[in-house]
Amino acid sequence: IYADPAKRLELYFRPKDPYCHPVCANRFPTSTVLLKVKRRTKKKKQLDAEEQIQPEVQFEMEILGTVTTVYKFQGMSDFQYLAMHSGPDGKQTSMYDKVLMLKPEKEEFFNRELPLYIPPPIFSRLDTPVDYFYRPDIQHRLGYNNPQVSGENLIGLSRARRPHNAIFVNFDDEEIPTKPLDAAVQTWKKMCTNPVDKKVEEELRKLFEVRPVWSRNAVKANISVHPDKLKLLLPYLAYYMLTGPWRSLWVRFGYDPRKHPEAKIYQVLDFRIRCGMKYGYAPNDMPVKAKRSTYNYSLPITVKKQVSHTVSVHDLKQGLGTSGASGAKKPASSRYKLKESIYIFREGALPPYRQMFYQLCDLNVESLQKIIRRNDGTESECTERDGWCLPKTSDDLRDTMSLMIKQIIRSTRPALFSNTTSSEDGKEQLAYESGEDEDDEEEEEEDFKPSDGSENEMETEILDYV
Repeated sequence: IYADPAKRLELYFRPKDPYCHPVCANRFPTSTVLLKVKRRTKKKKQLDAEEQIQPEVQFEMEILGTVTTVYKFQGMSDFQYLAMHSGPDGKQTSMYDKVLMLKPEKEEFFNRELPLYIPPPIFSRLDTPVDYFYRPDIQHRLGYNNPQVSGENLIGLSRARRPHNAIFVNFDDEEIPTKPLDAAVQTWKKMCTNPVDKKVEEELRKLFEVRPVWSRNAVKANISVHPDKLKLLLPYLAYYMLTGPWRSLWVRFGYDPRKHPEAKIYQVLDFRIRCGMKYGYAPNDMPVKAKRSTYNYSLPITVKKQVSHTVSVHDLKQGLGTSGASGAKKPASSRYKLKESIYIFREGALPPYRQMFYQLCDLNVESLQKIIRRNDGTESECTERDGWCLPKTSDDLRDTMSLMIKQIIRSTRPALFSNTTSSEDGKEQLAYESGEDEDDEEEEEEDFKPSDGSENEMETEILDYV
């Protein structure tokens, strides 16, 4: 807990009870001293039975060090939900011996008839009392009508999604769009109010002239544009492919990759790093760590938010200029740019995430390009699974890339492969590590912190544009 400043210290009143709900302590900085105090009592000899002699007491103090962090339990204890069952006569009966498996049990233990017992995971998101200020009724303008409420959106988001007017195309659609929707044009013209936006628009136009098909991450790595502006600009210049070999990619208006064999190099490859015990390393041994895990999930019940780090005397001594570390801001020309590794695969380098979407032209390895170019000049049919490539091309690329990644891991962590043999070099099928879908661009401009790429392994863009 101490290693992660965002986590809270938990106290369980009944540690052996898995249904015990903890109370949580918040973390605070402090400047205090830890003292070691010894109390020595020296008894004097008693000469007379009637005389009472007070013992001599001495205190010794020693400073052991300074304390910089404390945890304070300021919240209320949450509700506790016991594994109990209320009978017809109102008598409470314990169910711990029926629901807790303390030793290996036979099949009969799992087939017994028991009352339904499903404890709630949490009763409240807050553990400190807060004042709720009721807002007065909103006074609307004359003629305002409340939006229609249907069963589909009665319970859902706090606000309706803002449409971004993107055009979606499936692989089996006959026609492709040649121009954006009028709403997309109006929205971008309304938002394009300064020279920086005009410059970004021209840069993206040039990108689509050089290459008619781009992924969103590739665009982010080539031009510096705020994510909220990019959501509006992409539907203005390109349409989105939902299925087929160019799925999840943005295609320039008027360009149909299904009719151009040279569009083979723009196809997408869904690559996931393989891992398994028969290769000598488990998922936790991977140098490329997963972004999130259900095993380390913590409930968001704290009301104490993380504050920005204030400048300390140490920071001033180290300097906050270009030679300093976190104090220097990136220039505006590269403030929102991502690193090239987010969309380019190079030999000898590990992908930043366990699941990556690469375009074939961005696989900068000669052996991989030879696999892609096996049927150059003889492409006859564009299929939904393989596009203009030969069948099983994606499988061959994944096998070769997995072997290359295994060799990198072997060179960095040779101890993991001490029991493996060379005959196992990447040819067996292993389980894939999959990611989660999440929109990672709902941040304000002043709080935006560019990283190496998406917050998770698998990025889905559809919800951003519907």
